[in-house]
Amino acid sequence: MRIDLHAHSNISDGTEPPAELVASAARAGLDVVALTDHDTTDGWAEASAAAQQHGVALVPGMEISCRTREGISVHLLSYLHDPTHPGLLEEITKARDARLSRAERMVALLSEDYPLNWDDVTQHLAPGATIGRPHIADALVAAGIVADRTEAFATILTSHSRYYVQHYAADPALAVELVRAAGGVSVFAHPVARARGRVVGEHTFEEMIDAGLGGVEVWHRDNPQEGREFLLSLAARHELIVTGSSDYHGAGKPNLLGENLTAPEQLARIEEQASGSVVRA
Repeated sequence: MRIDLHAHSNISDGTEPPAELVASAARAGLDVVALTDHDTTDGWAEASAAAQQHGVALVPGMEISCRTREGISVHLLSYLHDPTHPGLLEEITKARDARLSRAERMVALLSEDYPLNWDDVTQHLAPGATIGRPHIADALVAAGIVADRTEAFATILTSHSRYYVQHYAADPALAVELVRAAGGVSVFAHPVARARGRVVGEHTFEEMIDAGLGGVEVWHRDNPQEGREFLLSLAARHELIVTGSSDYHGAGKPNLLGENLTAPEQLARIEEQASGSVVRA
């Protein structure tokens, strides 16, 4: 069984609508795919209908934006939670609102030096989608300022750029607690991906585990080998779920569906621990 537990649609920063994402998963030979858009579950219904049509099982999920006290970005995958849970819903609404105001401020700064305005960015945003830097990157590409998203993030949109603006993000341990309260299972996404920026120390892992962290995403293209070995050791010590996934974004990234996979017994552990939602087959 081929299981990919991390993929994005254009409801956040992917390039394919949820139904098209599921169709792509079927063409890639996947049996199971998780939809994990940033701070939103708005694509679940469309993806679920497509999953029935294409014979692919859907794991409803979400990727929650978090930040430690030291200012380090953490991405937390939530699987099979209740999307109507008040506490979790309030937290992701705060994050979505902050993403919008952050994007508006970044575009205002960019417009001082580049031929770019807010309308240029919103043209790349699906209705109701969670806005993020990738949409600004797409506008920069369309304007001929950069060649692709990769160049945009390596130069103009890097966190070290004068155009970069932070946005509100939950403390990782709080996010883990809220996912548990919503009946979901949380998995730390690409936890040791130093190429993306600073990574957390062991104390943050311990805080998240104490709060109820369910697992760690080990098999991800951005985790280096030595980091994977650390994660496997951590998972063994704390009986954490171990996942693998593509972090697929359609044409937005080179990541391919199914390039890393999750073992069936690990998905079974997620299903056993979850009470907020179910796999849609």
